[in-house]
Amino acid sequence: MIRSALEIRDAVRAGKSKARDACEEALDRIRRHDPAVRAFQCVDETGARAAADAVDASVRAGGDPGILAGVPVAVKDNFCTRFLPTTCSSKILEGWVAPYEATVVRRLRDAGAVIVGKTNLDEFAMGSSTENSAYFTTRNPWDVSRVPGGSSGGSAAAVAAGMVPISYGSDTGGSIRQPASLCGVLGMKPTWGRVSRYGLVAFASSLDQIGPFTRNACDLGLALQAVAGHDALDSTSLEAAVPDGLASARPRDLSGLRVGLVREHFAEGLDAEVGAVVQSSLAALERRGARLVDVSLPSQRFGIPVYYLVATAEASSNLARYDGVRYGPRESGGTDPAAMTSITRGKRFGPEVRRRILLGTFALSAGYYDAYYLKALKVRTLIRRDFEAAFAMADVLAGPTSPTTAFKVGERSADPIQMYLSDIYTTPANLAGLPALSVPAGLSKAGLPVGLHLHAPSLAEDRLISVAAALAAAGICPPAVAPAFADGETP
Repeated sequence: MIRSALEIRDAVRAGKSKARDACEEALDRIRRHDPAVRAFQCVDETGARAAADAVDASVRAGGDPGILAGVPVAVKDNFCTRFLPTTCSSKILEGWVAPYEATVVRRLRDAGAVIVGKTNLDEFAMGSSTENSAYFTTRNPWDVSRVPGGSSGGSAAAVAAGMVPISYGSDTGGSIRQPASLCGVLGMKPTWGRVSRYGLVAFASSLDQIGPFTRNACDLGLALQAVAGHDALDSTSLEAAVPDGLASARPRDLSGLRVGLVREHFAEGLDAEVGAVVQSSLAALERRGARLVDVSLPSQRFGIPVYYLVATAEASSNLARYDGVRYGPRESGGTDPAAMTSITRGKRFGPEVRRRILLGTFALSAGYYDAYYLKALKVRTLIRRDFEAAFAMADVLAGPTSPTTAFKVGERSADPIQMYLSDIYTTPANLAGLPALSVPAGLSKAGLPVGLHLHAPSLAEDRLISVAAALAAAGICPPAVAPAFADGETP
């Protein structure tokens, strides 16, 4: 039986089952299923077994093994980990092992989680399909001829294939929510600053946020509870208290809940079938007492251009540190250090990363800073104000997560604009720093997952989780492993 994180945790803490058994179950599923999905960059069997045995020893001694006691989890390979490589799926960090661990990784270990491995991603988290990994493409468990989304495609696929009940990714412009939608799982981007970014390899620091993937709302609350909270090592970490109720994830009484339908998210460009599935899930909310209201985010149309100015500018600065001297391997050649650095970066960065560095460097250059980057920051403020106005009319905002279901591997590789438009509905939440959640809304006629996208005001993650629980109670998003990987089991 494929168990939820909550079931594993409760059984381990009560002494009814062992963390080692849950660990072996996860490792067995990875061995059997990952060759088809390729979700993992590396699997740490030795470390996972040692962590599981430590949890079991704590239980036997009567200690507190933590709120994720014995739960197998996976983390994206842009989280720094001691003793395991952190490559960001890039050749420029090939083989690099960090001398310290990300705060999220440390908190997971303290919570009793068993980290089984690190997952594949688009190089330096730059992409929407996980095809930009320098090593291999991750496949969608619902149809392995299709992409899982990105950049956290490996983390989403690992949960969708039932290899782990919880995984973690990073979200800069939709990199948790878009793959969650395409892979039929829950994926949350918390409020910016809610989860520490210390030890997360930076892409765009004012946008990046770590968050969880799960197959149900209870596990989502548990996963967020384990890692959220202030961290003195991250100067942008918020000091706001984390609600105790996250881990219980009670279905919300939807009577009178105002659900704002974002007008711009149902406009031209949305696949008609995706729109119909999302509307069906919204109708279910309405039947349970929610009140649907029309809202507008007029600056939404600038979301993609603003995002690709802000994100690339910050990436240009953040990735300047990869010079062939301080991190990773170095290419030979050149007559001076500058030439060596140029050769190393040219050969070791992939084409999408090079494209974004060039775009960001251009936007920050003399004569263009005011025309591009500074103007983008002003429009970013307008996007934030639009959300404030919308939340005066609604408690949560709703729409599709992605304009389409999962597309074929290679289908958009030659068209960056079409690839970028995969995140058209998700980038505004990053620009505004708001929490947002993708919840499975149903399946297309071809049997591919469709995601419902929910936004909430700052620090209202508990509201999103309780609405997700209410959807599950209504039968809208029952937890599911992709059929080809379910092994005849029920999650």
